[in-house]
Amino acid sequence: MNLLASRSRQTNDNALVESKNGSVVRKLFGYAHIQQRWAPLINAFNHDALFPYINYHRPCFFPKTITDSQGKDKKIYPYKGMMMPYDKLKSIENAGNYLKPDITFEILDKVALNQTDDQAAEQLQKERSKLFKTINERDLKSG
Repeated sequence: MNLLASRSRQTNDNALVESKNGSVVRKLFGYAHIQQRWAPLINAFNHDALFPYINYHRPCFFPKTITDSQGKDKKIYPYKGMMMPYDKLKSIENAGNYLKPDITFEILDKVALNQTDDQAAEQLQKERSKLFKTINERDLKSG
């Protein structure tokens, strides 16, 4: 019998997708089926509201790998390692090399500093409510 198991530090495994589904997608969109015809609205919401919030305003833990006495690698998530993904990007040595040619940290800083974290979270919830109101109203009209 061949059993599939998730493997640590293998990003192509289903575990990575499922962890993102649990921590981001399901928390925001719930478990109910959303019909494919709403994909353009969902994509617009993701691009305009969700991705900026996640990248600039939602704190994340970043792992630190330690080796125990038996030589086994173990990931820990220290509180001091918590930061926004954008801040983590900026902390990488030569981070500017990873940006697209027409993108600079000055441009990205304007986006990041446009709102406080609380304002961004509030805006995300308003946009989410507006999205689901639109979907529910159109579903009721179409039967």
